[in-house]
Amino acid sequence: MYSSKIISDSELSDFHEGGSKSQKIEALLKEQISSWALAKNNYHNLKNIKKKEFYFDTFKIILQFNSGRITSSSAKVDEKSIKERPCFLCASNLPQEQKGLLCNDKYLLLVNPFPIFDKHFTIPQIAHNPQEILSNFNSMLLIAKELKDDFTLFYNGPQCGASAPDHMHFQASPKNELPVEQEINSLLNSSEIIKTNNSISVYAISNYLRYLFFIESDSFNSVVLEFRKLYDSIQYVTGIDYEPMLNIIVTYNEAWRIFIFPRKVHRAKEFFLDGNNKILLSPASVDFGGLVVTPREEDFEKIDAEDIESLFKQTSIDENTFNEIIVKHKRNNN
Repeated sequence: MYSSKIISDSELSDFHEGGSKSQKIEALLKEQISSWALAKNNYHNLKNIKKKEFYFDTFKIILQFNSGRITSSSAKVDEKSIKERPCFLCASNLPQEQKGLLCNDKYLLLVNPFPIFDKHFTIPQIAHNPQEILSNFNSMLLIAKELKDDFTLFYNGPQCGASAPDHMHFQASPKNELPVEQEINSLLNSSEIIKTNNSISVYAISNYLRYLFFIESDSFNSVVLEFRKLYDSIQYVTGIDYEPMLNIIVTYNEAWRIFIFPRKVHRAKEFFLDGNNKILLSPASVDFGGLVVTPREEDFEKIDAEDIESLFKQTSIDENTFNEIIVKHKRNNN
């Protein structure tokens, strides 16, 4: 069934010249906006989004009002709700109009019909497997390298932002559009170096409202090994037998850059309140990357810097846990 969802070169021929991956992805977006009413309407509506910026000591947070994200932000991701609905990332359940490009031989690159960015893609695994990063991290690195010219890849853990925790997938956004990508070099100036040698560097960043581990290397094997060690450290300190709560952002430009945000909870308490006290924010990788998305205009108007600080304080791990992970990871590297 999935093969029928792979768009042909002839279907793209009116939308691009040349055969590079970047050109085909650009053509896919144009074709889908042309042929699929839902995508056309929602990408057109990006013109109506509002943004405002909050400046902190050495970084900023962008708040985006985007009504098209209401379904994702309010998605029910409990086990009962997941079992009662068909998987919307399986090829057999995709809308008739939706088609994509084969990616890394195991994934389909699809236009996200509920975009945050003017180029926004969802990349589900062809097989129906649960959202799980450890056995799929190699693929994340390879896809990031495959899309290196134009896109950043991100992963939302099954308990911290994935609206389809039952189906393994990544997402892609335009490269360098997230604030964390723009700010990382200055953040490293005040970071703690956990490990550095000729093949890899690992940093811990704490002065960012949320806690962040950063890995940089041009060695595929070194990145995979280091990630597994860090994953084990986070899992050990948090005491979680299954996948610890993680949001991950990966870019590639002659070397991989991996941003790892350990989490405490998915949603802040304000999400569950009623009336004027409710704030509908459901933070995932994009939000932790510095672009906080709210689908309700009333929340956009009332959210201030203190609300942003509270959001990350509630959903990120705390300082003690972060420090314990650092200690554990250093021991794992000795």
